[in-house]
Formats: sequence, C-alpha cells, structure tokens
Amino acid sequence: MKVQNIKDVDAFFKVIDECKGTVELVSPEGDRINLKSKLTQYLSMANIFSNGYIKELDLVAHDKDDVERLIKFMYQGE
Repeated sequence: MKVQNIKDVDAFFKVIDECKGTVELVSPEGDRINLKSKLTQYLSMANIFSNGYIKELDLVAHDKDDVERLIKFMYQGE
C-alpha cells in the first residue's frame, strides 16, 4: 500500500505502534524493514524525510485491521 503526504510524522508512528501485526516499509530496492521497531523508525525516517513531512512510503501490513487503521489515518489523519 502506498501512503502519501504524511505531515504529522508523530501521529503516523503512533498509528504504527497501535498496529497488532507487523508493518513493513518496502525500500525502492525491495528490502522490507520492520517499522514496529523504534530503532528502525528513527534510522529509516532520518533517511526518508528531512523537510518535515513524508511524501510517499510503500508499506506492507500483515493484519487486516492494521490495513484499515492505516487507511483511516491516510484519509482522516486519525
């Protein structure tokens, strides 16, 4: 799933933390990085965003409820 124009990075990671299953960031090379890890969150985001918001991420959520949670965040910011 593509997630775009994330302006509130803290709220985005709060949603990730609330997910029950694994949520992975897929790199342009096809590598999958577990976003539930705090260390991974900090390291990957330092490389991805530097201007205060994230333009686009490719995510894989393994739990159906997590997919719905992420879609709700994208559309409603919750």
